[in-house]
Amino acid sequence: MTLYFIVKYLHVLGAIVILGTGGGIAFFMLMAHRSGSAAFIARTASVVVIADMLFTLTAVIAQPITGGVLMMLSSTSPSEGWLATSLLLFAVAGAFWIPVIFMQMEMRNLARLATEKSQPLPARYFVLFRRWFAFGIPGFGSVMIILYLMIAKPF
Repeated sequence: MTLYFIVKYLHVLGAIVILGTGGGIAFFMLMAHRSGSAAFIARTASVVVIADMLFTLTAVIAQPITGGVLMMLSSTSPSEGWLATSLLLFAVAGAFWIPVIFMQMEMRNLARLATEKSQPLPARYFVLFRRWFAFGIPGFGSVMIILYLMIAKPF
């Protein structure tokens, strides 16, 4: 196996982890939210925060490293349209993902507190959930477009 193949494999694996973890987190958080159970939301959000830190963060750090190595090995310029657009979208995805981490932590904490006090979820939780959901669209959408650009290299 060549170095290029190994690095490309790791780069594709990182994309799979980002998309898979992101999709799974979105699904599980949405299902927990729909349950209306503060205890279920607290447990789910706790696992989601760990998954985001363990899997998503690792892949997000690896992507620019493996991408940079691939650029060097293939003599690809960052000014190529598909790559420049991908880099911009990576920044957009990050700009939406970073606040989502903190929203998930706060939603988890609010759900834990509601459970401990046997109270309903506070209004702040619902504000955060709507914002979390809204941030997920451009954040996850950017990653989906990046994947297309990496495969198709249309321009």
